[in-house]
Amino acid sequence: MDRHHLPSLRYAYDALEPVMDEKTLFIHHQGHHRGYVDKLNEALQEYPDIDWPVDELLIRVNELPPKLGKAVRTQGGGHANHSLFWTVLSPVQQDPPETLLKVFSPHFGSYEQFRKRFTEVASSHFGSGWAWLCADKRGQLSVFSTKDHESPLSHGLTPLLVLDLWEHAYYLKHQNRRPEFIESFWKIVNWEEVASRWEEHRALGVSRREWLVAS
Repeated sequence: MDRHHLPSLRYAYDALEPVMDEKTLFIHHQGHHRGYVDKLNEALQEYPDIDWPVDELLIRVNELPPKLGKAVRTQGGGHANHSLFWTVLSPVQQDPPETLLKVFSPHFGSYEQFRKRFTEVASSHFGSGWAWLCADKRGQLSVFSTKDHESPLSHGLTPLLVLDLWEHAYYLKHQNRRPEFIESFWKIVNWEEVASRWEEHRALGVSRREWLVAS
């Protein structure tokens, strides 16, 4: 029996147009993400006693047998990163709530400065990967990018916002114009979800909102 499953989207495949076209979103979700889930389940077949949710697999990846650890970093990371990515997208354009604006100010100077920093990090990332806004256990925020499917969970961080920088996320519509895709991303950010993740992290030191449905 498979231990990990492809989570359903909260919106239709055409709901994020024109930023993300229907064909891209369908292939991204049903093709790429499903592939990571299937390969993670396949890797876990040799280890029936390791029945952990995907976030715990990534948090405790150094405790795993080397062969499984490699699969978790790639396939598990792909599953976990995408599961979060879908939740922080919204068909309805939103503005960051006051709770987040108050958080951005001491860390970045303002929301505008945070957005500029995030855009710069995403735009300067070379190759496949992800751009992140994360919180550490002290509540300090940071913006950075990771290669391939590396997860901040493996470094003790709580992801709050993420942008997929792999070409399959945007190439059918934006071709090689990654900066165009990054700029349009701000039109579909689900700031309510980002704020909920921050509030959960502030209360519990972690946020497990999407991992519970992804496992």
